[in-house]
Amino acid sequence: MKILVVNAGSSSLKYQLFDMDTEAVLAKGNCERIGIDGMVTHKCPGKEDYKANADLKDHRAAITLVLKLLTDKMLGVIASVEEIDAVGHRVAHGGEMLRKSAVLGEDEIKYLESIVELNPLHGPPAISGFKACKEVMPNIKHVGVFDTSYYSDFEPKAYVYPIPYELYEEFKIRRYGFHGTSHRYVSGVAQELLKNKNAKIVTCHLGNGSSITATMNGKAIDTSMGFTPQDGVPMGTRSGALDPTVVPFIMKKKGLTAEEVEKLLNSKSGLLGVSGISSDCRDVETAANEGNERAKLALDILVHNVKKIVGSYVAEMNGIDALVFTAGIGENDRDLRAQVCKEMSYLGIEIDEEVNATCPRGEIADISKKGAKVKTLVIPTNEEYMIALDTKNLTK
Repeated sequence: MKILVVNAGSSSLKYQLFDMDTEAVLAKGNCERIGIDGMVTHKCPGKEDYKANADLKDHRAAITLVLKLLTDKMLGVIASVEEIDAVGHRVAHGGEMLRKSAVLGEDEIKYLESIVELNPLHGPPAISGFKACKEVMPNIKHVGVFDTSYYSDFEPKAYVYPIPYELYEEFKIRRYGFHGTSHRYVSGVAQELLKNKNAKIVTCHLGNGSSITATMNGKAIDTSMGFTPQDGVPMGTRSGALDPTVVPFIMKKKGLTAEEVEKLLNSKSGLLGVSGISSDCRDVETAANEGNERAKLALDILVHNVKKIVGSYVAEMNGIDALVFTAGIGENDRDLRAQVCKEMSYLGIEIDEEVNATCPRGEIADISKKGAKVKTLVIPTNEEYMIALDTKNLTK
């Protein structure tokens, strides 16, 4: 069974083609700068990588090019588009109705369009990507896999904000959580490694966007992102959690509109805002190592907040069996992992410094200190595989 996984952004369309009989990735690539001066990259195992400029006026043109590359005699891996059995789409927000992965029909798309105001950044391109794929491949099923769905079983105490309840009833203001597909994958891998489906696991998805999730008995019980992906720990350009009064205070002092202060907190804060250097953790670390105090402070704030949330989840679950690092920073930044795990021995979290410093990138690694009560693991995330798996299960 061949599944095409599509992740549509405002000016991009990433894709992977899976053979789910063997769970192998047959091809993957990215259409970038859609609507501007398009570019495509296309990779197949055993074949030379392809990269070229392309006329990508919209998402329909992008998916048409993808299918042309997948079926090309020299670059492709399938003889015909008809070999594709289904398409899985990454959708950031499923709202309150789409609580699990679902086959996308007219009703589902109408609902996603109705909640665009909850998800203005990621919603419109995901819908555009689906409609483009549906036009080009009308005779196969399309499945939506929602980042929010992993948190759909939360108890009300974990998602209802302490504001007038009518605001939740009228506007659905609540904690939704994001990165759920990633947290679902890595926590599942951790359960297998621990041979314990009921394990208490804290997963740290740390990248340009970062979130932390507590999973117990195979279900998420809490997460750091909230109504939007802005909540939680500091990120590349996002502030993370703040005293809410900071917002009107800045608006009054700087004379900013709601949109302007939202942009300030979403695009000019986090590592970039504190360091004044970059939103990229690698650049900030380089500056910190060269003696830049603001860069060092930005990293200290990030580590402080990660530790604080991990500790709160241990309290919430009354214990922890595994701490997991994933995503760009979590998988690759050895120094930051060491700083997060430092002075956490009271909770049973202790790492082997040498193993942490030398474990290969891109592979699962157990960096726990010998005899540590808690497993500390590095697990590369694989959201595309989870999307393909859900798509297979819903369409086979």
